Amino acid sequence: MTKLSVNINKIATLRNARGGNNPNVLAVARDAEIFGAQGITVHPRPDERHIRYQDVRDIRPLITTEFNIEGNPIESFTELVLAVKPTQVTLVPDGQDQLTSNHGWDTIENKAFLTDICKTFKDAGIRTSIFVDANPKMVEGAKACGADRVELYTEPYASGYQANREAAITPFIAAAEEARRVGLGLNAGHDLSLENLHYYHQQIPWTDEVSIGHALICDALYLGLKETIKEYLQALK
Repeated sequence: MTKLSVNINKIATLRNARGGNNPNVLAVARDAEIFGAQGITVHPRPDERHIRYQDVRDIRPLITTEFNIEGNPIESFTELVLAVKPTQVTLVPDGQDQLTSNHGWDTIENKAFLTDICKTFKDAGIRTSIFVDANPKMVEGAKACGADRVELYTEPYASGYQANREAAITPFIAAAEEARRVGLGLNAGHDLSLENLHYYHQQIPWTDEVSIGHALICDALYLGLKETIKEYLQALK
């Protein structure tokens, strides 16, 4: 079964726009699980423009399923993850002021760094996933770095879905098959939505987890959070 991890960054963005604590990020994390989400994802950035480091600390004891922390493993992020000890850490090569994730790691060029950081987290008992483009060589490289999983960066699939979904999914199938071949767990995320998620899952049903935030929160504005999570879970069946 493919698990749905709800990324709650956009809830924090809305809260931060006015200050205060409305909407309550902690309440949304709890409710998402109550409504059926099998995990919660956060992506704290150094400028804390959405999820703050303190949010991560406060959310941890509330999570009853899986907690996934994404981010670039700079020193402050690494210290946070080691202190919080989530179920999973996803390594993402974000720049300091990057608006959103837009590429995966070059696991060959960055092998030494990624090997060291994977060992650091795995020694702490934290499952480690590396965010990669849909390239079998990058997947194979992640295995060589000691990762437990890869997360495929799915924006190219989402952007090409309407024009030609068969062509859009092809490189992802190849990367996913490579992950299975080398014994890596498989996650996916970025711009997956109710429009394109079901087809993605049909083609790559051995995906362990999808992490979805922006589209899911946008849908919740119309459908409500409970119904939206229900529909995303249905798309994974």
